[in-house]
Amino acid sequence: MFQSRNEQLNNSRDFKLFILASVFMGLGACVNSSAFNNYLHDRYALDMVRRTFLEIPREMPGFLVSLFVGLLAALGDIRIAGLAQITASLGMLALGWIPPNYVLMLGMLFIYSSGTHVYMPLGNSIGMSFSETGNEGRTLGKIQASTTLALVLGAGALLLAFKYLNLGYRIAFTLGSLCYAVSGLFLFSLTPRPKAKNPTRFVFSPAYSRFYLLSILYGARKQLFLTFGPWMLVDLFKQPVATMSLLFFVVSTGNVIMKPAVGRWTDRFGPARILLAEALFTIVICLLYAFSPLLLPWKIALVVVCLCYIADQMADSVSMTRAIYVKNIVKKPEDLSPTLSLGISIDHIISMVLPVAGSMLWLKSGSRGYTWIFLGGAVVALINVAVSLGIAKKGKSR
Repeated sequence: MFQSRNEQLNNSRDFKLFILASVFMGLGACVNSSAFNNYLHDRYALDMVRRTFLEIPREMPGFLVSLFVGLLAALGDIRIAGLAQITASLGMLALGWIPPNYVLMLGMLFIYSSGTHVYMPLGNSIGMSFSETGNEGRTLGKIQASTTLALVLGAGALLLAFKYLNLGYRIAFTLGSLCYAVSGLFLFSLTPRPKAKNPTRFVFSPAYSRFYLLSILYGARKQLFLTFGPWMLVDLFKQPVATMSLLFFVVSTGNVIMKPAVGRWTDRFGPARILLAEALFTIVICLLYAFSPLLLPWKIALVVVCLCYIADQMADSVSMTRAIYVKNIVKKPEDLSPTLSLGISIDHIISMVLPVAGSMLWLKSGSRGYTWIFLGGAVVALINVAVSLGIAKKGKSR
């Protein structure tokens, strides 16, 4: 069915507004990425136990995101996404202005994290609504690249501001809050979509079981590299903040190119092949993490581990491929956002449990703890290979 001229203009206008919303979201997120850990260190002087506990309120909204999106389903995806950005804005603003009270900070972190997590599934579902069938990857790649570019430029500006302008956390968090608020306003400016009379609030179907299993495996993979990869560099190789900042900059810059590429590859080869390639790649990365310090000279091992960190963080772009896979298998369009939301809730169950379990294994295993952690990651990736092969075979049978 051909769109009318007004519909085409509205769609073009809305896509530009959505790109702008994504850019300002990236600018807001760069404050969290660049300054939050230093903020915790300088204001709260957290020890290892309290820093680990912090992952619970930070990740809990991810576990609850299916509930949040379901309860707000009557508003529609766009309005929920706008509300999520305003919530993130209020949480970040509060973090900058509250007195240094640990319990109060946990509450404000929960509010901020709720906004960012609720947006996660909706950003993909709204983004794919602007694409034609078969071009979802290119569209999501373009959107996510714009967010990442804003993140890179914002992080660079913050680095210069902290170094040369003596920027304080209060001003930094206020600026980040304003960016999230502007992102929310752009979202609220999108053309309202027709609301379903009986919106789908919660979806749990055996037909989507492979996606649920992918979500479990992704939760394990995500925390493995978000928590233990950086910790290996800091604890085992004694790398300073400057090194970690440089790696973050390299990853973010690379993702400006990588995310559109992953989108194009997904459209060309299909989600199953991309998911399989990512799983095989993860096995290699895990083995290099596990054995480089044992088999290579220390300086070469450090370079290898840094490259593993960069490669893995960039490979996380495949998260958009999982979203496209869901769009291809849902029985009806209304199932898309609830199913993506449930996937995030599932992966965050693992995200809350794995860091604690992994840290206990690391401590009990002594200096070789990292080896067992990443060998476990290789096993997870091997299971991911099997699931991806199952998706590919099912696709061929249709």
